Amino acid sequence: MNAIVERERGLLELEERIADLKLHAADQPVDLSNEIAALEAKYVEIQREMFGTLTPWQRVNMARHPKRPLGSAYLDALDAFDELHGDRHLADDRAVVGGFAKLRGRRIVVIAQDKGGDTKEKIVRNFGMPRPEGYRKVQRLVRLAAHLRLPVVTFVDTSGADPGIVSEERAQSEAIAQSLVAFAEAGVPIVATVIGEGGSGGALALALADHVIMLEHSVYSVASPEGCAAILWGEASKAEEAAARLRLTSDDLLGFGIIDQIVPEPLGGAHRDPEGTIARVFDAVDGALSRLATIAPDALRASRYDKFRRIGAPA
Repeated sequence: MNAIVERERGLLELEERIADLKLHAADQPVDLSNEIAALEAKYVEIQREMFGTLTPWQRVNMARHPKRPLGSAYLDALDAFDELHGDRHLADDRAVVGGFAKLRGRRIVVIAQDKGGDTKEKIVRNFGMPRPEGYRKVQRLVRLAAHLRLPVVTFVDTSGADPGIVSEERAQSEAIAQSLVAFAEAGVPIVATVIGEGGSGGALALALADHVIMLEHSVYSVASPEGCAAILWGEASKAEEAAARLRLTSDDLLGFGIIDQIVPEPLGGAHRDPEGTIARVFDAVDGALSRLATIAPDALRASRYDKFRRIGAPA
C-alpha cells in the first residue's frame, strides 16, 4: 500500500471525529467547543509533523497517491475542452488525452497523460503508460497547434512509456523521438506541467517545453526508484535509497535548472484541495503563456534549443 495513505489513516480518523462532534454538538447537554478546538489544534500539529518535511521517497508516494488529481481533472476544469481522438495511423491511445481547449479564456491545444481512476479505467488507460500510437497522437496535436498558431499546454503524469513487446514492435522509441522533434520544431509557446510522476522518456516526450512547471510533491526522473534500484543493486527493495540518489524532487530539479517553476501544494498534498491546486497550476500556466506570447516563432525555437542544451553543462 502507498506509504502516504498508511500515514494518513490516523489523521483521517481524527478528521471524522472532529466532524462528528461538530455535527452533534448542538444536541449535547454540555458545551463541546473547547474539546473541538483542542482536537482541531492537535490535528494541525499532527499534519505539520507528518507533511511539513517529506523525504524523496515520501514525495514519490505522494506523487502516486490514489486520490491525487489526474490529468482528466485538469481537463475537466478548463473553460472548454473538445477532445480529438486517434493518431491517424492505428488507434486512439486512451493514456493520452488531448484536443482544443480554453484556459482563462485563451485558446490552446492541451495534451494530458491520465492513469485512470478505478480499476476498469486504469486498464482502459493502460495505467497511464502511452503506447506508440499515444505519442503519435501527441505529434499530430502539436503539429496541428503549430499550423493554427495555438499555444500547447501539457500535463505530465506517467511512470513511463509502455514497455510491452507489442509497443516495441510498433517502434516505441521512434515514436518518443518524433514527439521530441515535434515539440522542438513547433513555433508556438509550449508550457508543460508535471502533476504527478514524470517517468523517463515517456514523460519527457510531453515536456520539451519553453516553460516547465512541477507541482511541489511531483517527481521527475530518468527512471523510477524501483527501476533504478533493480539496475544498480539488483534489488527493487532499495527503491527508497534510489529515490534519494536520483534527485527527483521539484526542489532538486529547480536547482539543476531542469524546470522553471514550482507550484506549492496544500499541506498533506494536492488531493487535500484538488480545486485549489488545479487553479494555482492554471495561474502559473497562464502567466507563462502571457510572457511567451510576445516572442516570435524563430526566437521561441532558438530559446527552447538553448534551454535544453544548457542542462547538465558546467556552470
